[in-house]
Amino acid sequence: MATVSEKEWTGFQGLPAATQIILHTLLAKLRKQKVDKITIVLLGKGGVGKSSIVNSLFSERVAAVSAFRSETLRPRQYSRSKDGFKLTVIDTPGFVEAGRVDAALNSIRRYLLGKTINVVLYVDRLDGPREDKVDVKISRAISQAFGPQIWPHVIVVFTHAEIHLEDVTYSEFVSRRSAALRNIILKESRFKTVNTKVPFVLVENCSRCSENGEHEKILPDGTVWLPVLFEALVDLVLGSKKPILIDEKMIGIPKGNPLGSIWMPLVLLAQFVLIWRPIRKAIDRDLVEEAQRHSP
Repeated sequence: MATVSEKEWTGFQGLPAATQIILHTLLAKLRKQKVDKITIVLLGKGGVGKSSIVNSLFSERVAAVSAFRSETLRPRQYSRSKDGFKLTVIDTPGFVEAGRVDAALNSIRRYLLGKTINVVLYVDRLDGPREDKVDVKISRAISQAFGPQIWPHVIVVFTHAEIHLEDVTYSEFVSRRSAALRNIILKESRFKTVNTKVPFVLVENCSRCSENGEHEKILPDGTVWLPVLFEALVDLVLGSKKPILIDEKMIGIPKGNPLGSIWMPLVLLAQFVLIWRPIRKAIDRDLVEEAQRHSP
């Protein structure tokens, strides 16, 4: 069973004052639209910084983080509340560390069964190697696991965004990297009405990230990334995208078959009578014969 952690959002007070002002404004927008909770799901490869995003969103260490491998071996749910608003973030195992992509997604979607989610953050490294085949496989598997209707709820998040380049400008590199992944998503979603913009956000979770005069973490182009991430979340939630319920129909998990429940005890009984009892008798007979051969 996944771990659930719910507390007051105490980390909010530790945010820089300028960031707090922006978040208070965003919370007011949500309250005005009668939105009192948001549930976010993180998906992506292992070791790309999903758990670090959890910590950055709450401004406190709630998820274990490793620089070299995924620490999340099963879905973990974290919730924080502030002034009547509840933010829930569900961290999930990385696709690579969990084995096959399909196997990882199968465990994730079973955990999400019955839950209503607002946003999916698809996480990848900005400075990561281009692995088109891997990205294609993951995007295709997500479409197959949740259906194409999941993609309008997706925001692409590129981590490790504080990179310094020599042969290309920062904006040009970001444009190329984001376009490559977005094109794969659009192709594999096979959804004509999908949000063709596929919004993306750049983040840098490292404690050594550069800061501005207000002690807010900034990217090489001067962007204060945490408020931008929250703004993207709120914009998607307040847009035309209604929360999506992860149900059996959506993910293709059949409901329990009552006939199967009725016949299963009879099947087990037949196995015992026709298979296991004769096998047990044969084993006992062999043991007796073995003992007789070794008796003086």
